[in-house]
Amino acid sequence: MIILYEMINFCDGYSKEALDSLKKSCETVCPNDGFLEQLKMFEEMGFKVDRDSSIYKRFRLKVLGDSYNRGETIDSSKFAADPSLPPVTAPSATELELTSGKNSTPAYRCKKCRRVVAVQENIIDHVPGEGETSFDWNKRRSGNPYNKSAEVECSSVFVEPLRWMTAVEEGALEGKLSCAHCDARLGHFNWSGIQCSCGSWITPAFQLNKSRVDISTL
Repeated sequence: MIILYEMINFCDGYSKEALDSLKKSCETVCPNDGFLEQLKMFEEMGFKVDRDSSIYKRFRLKVLGDSYNRGETIDSSKFAADPSLPPVTAPSATELELTSGKNSTPAYRCKKCRRVVAVQENIIDHVPGEGETSFDWNKRRSGNPYNKSAEVECSSVFVEPLRWMTAVEEGALEGKLSCAHCDARLGHFNWSGIQCSCGSWITPAFQLNKSRVDISTL
């Protein structure tokens, strides 16, 4: 907490300066690497917990992958909501007012039956052709990192696990992702990872093939 206070009030974000400042008062301070990584993530999100941030979603996906590798049960309560279903609770008047002025949201639909299988906020971005590290939430960059190579065209999109993915909830290491309405094959999942056509290795991976979905707006 002291390092966080130093970061926000006295230092230019997360830096060795904040830790060094604390060590001047207590030389035995030695926070673990996991805590320091979380501080970096907190800074990346603008010193707030932004659950809509791609940084937060990549971190959360990594946590789910670690849980699976430890043999823990991953139930659908930890998955993102099914975008084809209405929200469990009706939006408030304030939320309706905030969303009324927003632009249309890109949606990914099953090419066969037109069911919405993902929306833009479900997409987990990665850097083309940078191997497994391209998916790390804590990879710091400037500008738009996802336009590194305009020549690379990914044949798939990767999403967070969604509640229509019953095959994932069943606990298998890998398997097909099929439309919950018409059972058409949409992609594949693998907790150990999948290599994108651009060369990046995504772990864990929930992949929708672009050839099997259409993009429209909501």
